[in-house]
Amino acid sequence: MKILTMQSFHYNSPEENEPLELKVPVEYGGLRLDQALARLFPDWSRSRWQAQIEAGRVRLNQALAQQKTRVWGGESLWLETEPEVFSEEVVPEDIPVETVALEEAFRVIHKPAGLVVHPGHGNWRGTLQNALLFHDPAVAQVPRSGIVHRLDKDTSGLMVVARTLAAHGELVRQLQARTVHRHYWALVQGQVREGGRVEAPVGRHATQRTRMAITAAGRPAVTHYEVVRRLPCHTLLECRLETGRTHQIRVHMEHLGFPLAGDPVYKGKSIALDGRSSAALRDFGRQALHAFHLGFLHPDTRQPCAWDIPLAADMARLVEVLEEAVYV
Repeated sequence: MKILTMQSFHYNSPEENEPLELKVPVEYGGLRLDQALARLFPDWSRSRWQAQIEAGRVRLNQALAQQKTRVWGGESLWLETEPEVFSEEVVPEDIPVETVALEEAFRVIHKPAGLVVHPGHGNWRGTLQNALLFHDPAVAQVPRSGIVHRLDKDTSGLMVVARTLAAHGELVRQLQARTVHRHYWALVQGQVREGGRVEAPVGRHATQRTRMAITAAGRPAVTHYEVVRRLPCHTLLECRLETGRTHQIRVHMEHLGFPLAGDPVYKGKSIALDGRSSAALRDFGRQALHAFHLGFLHPDTRQPCAWDIPLAADMARLVEVLEEAVYV
């Protein structure tokens, strides 16, 4: 049975919305703005774009746009959030989900590395959202099947999923108020001397749309980090998110000069290690990032609740090997 969720079109999580900047194509010259937007993003109707414009979520040459404005090509177009759209229905799939806590209002899960959170470009099936619809069909009545925040595909660890509309609204409010506690273990290249705080805006990379970057046009982002364990050539950190931008920890650590071990995107300069360590990093196959602590106020009782899980097994094995790493 196919289930069409409340949101056939979906956005990034509330505090992960990334503004999109682009130029109006010259060939769209003479069109009304709403017509041009509908051509740029054909999965959205003109009426849907008109609503976005009326809500002040579209700027043209830095000014609030009007739907009847004519474009002539080359104008700077700014959208409050990049519409990540898909046209296929989200179908239930029998994919295992490790549940850490289950209550009427929410479910806390341990997402494994390699599992995409929700359908998107190139990943229409086999996602956490497909799994949630199979194991808990009632979440089809909740926006995005209850997903209120996300982890990157190759980041493992704790996530909370709302099971009711009321819980969804409350958890979104807590995320926006930055009162949800999310702590990660991150294994980074190099030896970090002491803990600290990174405050640097994160936004889309100017030319590589799949990457994020430190950019003045980005959204405010703050990461706190502490040294947990120093290895010969790496450091295990505890990172605490104050904000939750896309790829935030990965981008901030690369910015500091300590990219995450195994990160295929934000990998920094390559380092030459002994054969055993190099093989372990190569075989690890993902960024060494694990969400081990999650805390928030219960959506119904307003009482604090929190969960912790051990370091992911593959990260633990990698740390064990890198305890004897040697630069060559």
